[in-house]
Formats: sequence, C-alpha cells, structure tokens
Amino acid sequence: MTKGAWSLAEAKAKFSEVVELASTQGPQHVTRSGRPAVVIVSEAAWADATSPRRSFLEALLDPAARVLTDEEADTVFARDPDPGRPVDL
Repeated sequence: MTKGAWSLAEAKAKFSEVVELASTQGPQHVTRSGRPAVVIVSEAAWADATSPRRSFLEALLDPAARVLTDEEADTVFARDPDPGRPVDL
C-alpha cells in the first residue's frame, strides 16, 4: 500500500495509527474493495477546508490587506504629465 493509503480492513485494525498519521502527516485514504472510499483528515484540516471564504473583491477591499499608503499609491500610480508627441491632423 502507498503512503497514506489503507484498505478498509487494515484501517479498522490500525485505526489509532490512521488517526495519528492524519493528525501529523496529512490525509489518510481508505479503500473498499480496491476503490477509493473515504479520506480521514485532522480536525484542523477539516476546519480549514470548511471555513467560509472571502470573495476576491472582499479581500481586495479589506483595509487590513493594504500594502501601500495612500501617498505611496498616489506616487506609484501617478499619471505622466507629458502629453506625448504632437500629432498633425
């Protein structure tokens, strides 16, 4: 069996070990009749996977995520005052 993969019978016989490995090494996959059946994960991994996610827009608008001050942003994104070359029409 590959690392992190268990047959159902083996997982039942070594359940404590499966739980310990899920807590320390990551998800443990259990098969039934050679087919994937379930994945055992730690409580922390489950909480992270099921926590509500913010939308991209919410993340961008979050004041805590600001990287530049307003003055720095004005400097970085200031328009070039040069109007460009004259064009004859």
